[in-house]
Amino acid sequence: MSGAMILILAFGFWALAWGLNVAAANGPMRRSRAVRVMVPVLFGATLLVMWEAICRAGLVEPVVLPAPSAIAAKIAASPEILWADFVQTVLKGALSGFLIGTGAAMVVAVICDRVPFLRAGLLPVGNFVAALPIIGLAPILVTWFGFGWQSKAAVVVAMVFFPMLVNVVAGLASAERMQRDLMATWGASYGQSLWKLRLPAAMPFVFNGLKIAASLALIGAIVAEYFGSPVFGMGFRISTAAGVMNLELVWAEIAVAALAGSAFYGLIALIEAGVTFWHPSQRN
Repeated sequence: MSGAMILILAFGFWALAWGLNVAAANGPMRRSRAVRVMVPVLFGATLLVMWEAICRAGLVEPVVLPAPSAIAAKIAASPEILWADFVQTVLKGALSGFLIGTGAAMVVAVICDRVPFLRAGLLPVGNFVAALPIIGLAPILVTWFGFGWQSKAAVVVAMVFFPMLVNVVAGLASAERMQRDLMATWGASYGQSLWKLRLPAAMPFVFNGLKIAASLALIGAIVAEYFGSPVFGMGFRISTAAGVMNLELVWAEIAVAALAGSAFYGLIALIEAGVTFWHPSQRN
């Protein structure tokens, strides 16, 4: 099939997807879950079709941008490599750092809420640390904690701790003054007020921090592997495969990382919908 015909078919698919999205967005079922799922799925499928068509038509060299079919073939041909890299980077480095960093931030946020002096001193330091570039922080932590997954988890902890802390502290302060006064009138202790009023009110902020941390965790773990890693891991594989121009493997690792990050973010969003069902953002 000629390149011109491939592009014509791709633009035909694009026009069909556009029409379906417009019809769904303006139709009687536009607020249904099926339509909300269909619109991004069609959008993503259109991007992949256009990408494949541009590559098949010869408008982009494979060494610059491999076709999605070539990337999918590489994924199918390299399950052992991709799985080992996934376990090292995502399950060991990113997930452990995410859990440690966000858990510690929750505890410290409650302490800061209880001790205003600590909040006044720690939050400015947090803003300073959050502004530190990862490419400067990662080599130091790799030197301290070694080349294993522990150093990558430490980088992730440093990246997610303060964004999570700031969100939780803001959330704990979001309860209305009248509600706090009412709890005091009833003789509620600090712990009772925290558990019954302030933590539930803070949940939208908590999940906002968790979603930010989920995005940062995977980025931090991958970038940290550029500065020292065993002979596996997503960052290590991307660096070495790019050095020998094995771009299909590079994009395969990127695809796996994107899918893992999207699934992690989606899981947090799903839990958020169940926990904060009362919040206006969760109402149709």
